[in-house]
Amino acid sequence: MTALLDTLEGTLGGWGTTLLVGFVALAGLITVNAMFMVWFERKVAGWVQGRLGPMEHGPQGTLQTLLDVVKLLGKESIIPAQVDRKVFLLAPVVAFLPALAMLSLLPYDNNLTMTDVESGLLLVFAFGGVSLMGIFMGAWSSNNKFALLGGMRAVSQNIAYELPLLLSAMAVVLCAGSLNLGEIVAAQTGENGLWFIVMQPVALGIYLIAATAETNRAPFDIPEAESELVAGFHTEYTGMGFAVFFLAEYTYMFIVCGIGATLFLGGGDGPLLPGPVWFILKVYFLLFLMVMARWTYPRLRFDQLMNLAWKFLIPLSLINLLATAAVLKFVEVGS
Repeated sequence: MTALLDTLEGTLGGWGTTLLVGFVALAGLITVNAMFMVWFERKVAGWVQGRLGPMEHGPQGTLQTLLDVVKLLGKESIIPAQVDRKVFLLAPVVAFLPALAMLSLLPYDNNLTMTDVESGLLLVFAFGGVSLMGIFMGAWSSNNKFALLGGMRAVSQNIAYELPLLLSAMAVVLCAGSLNLGEIVAAQTGENGLWFIVMQPVALGIYLIAATAETNRAPFDIPEAESELVAGFHTEYTGMGFAVFFLAEYTYMFIVCGIGATLFLGGGDGPLLPGPVWFILKVYFLLFLMVMARWTYPRLRFDQLMNLAWKFLIPLSLINLLATAAVLKFVEVGS
């Protein structure tokens, strides 16, 4: 392995080698996460519904997802005649590529952050907005009324739930005094450090609800409501196009849970085990909560979805932010 890295460094230079190794690591993380989450979600669904889930291929059905991937990659990519071909093909790429940048910003450990920037949290939310453009591009270019309705729902849902998501994160930023994800983790560690879940339980609840809606997960899967819109914004996508959208959904689930673990659960902080292991465990605990929500609550109507955001979550997140600012100011004056 060392010889291979030395060869790459001689060929590409130090910067090129770092970029290539980082890209391969992120691509591996995305692939393994998506395959594991498909199996995990099926198993949780089976457990909730009193059945076994996948069992036939591999121990406890662990190879079922691999076989599904092979089947999906072998399917023909059909492009309908009346679509905007260029935009139709570009949309999944635009929806997926920001995930690579967002994954590189996550602090997997105090000393393991691929891209350490001062405004890391701000960049994560900015790249999340770019991915929404890919979803709407796919919906608009499909020349399908169901896809267009799904795309319009996705945009309105994203606008509504981006606000409580940002406001809940800003409460943590006030406590930590930084937008740098590594510094936010550092503020929760040490002898006197407390995970921000202790000081911001309301913000965590708001964040989890808004993050579930941002990733179009049930019970907020309005843009893909099968009973109403066939498959929503990706109705016309098959083969690799559908696979990329599918991969993007599970990747963004990992990202929002990674940000949640960073903001509220101390990132990689924990006893005995290495930091990255703690980080992954916390991420998958939050993913478990998202999966449980899917199999526990029925899908909301669109008006209920909007009312929840504008009439409840946004006012509550504003009150929480103002209360946090007031308490911090009182503590500062008192000291």
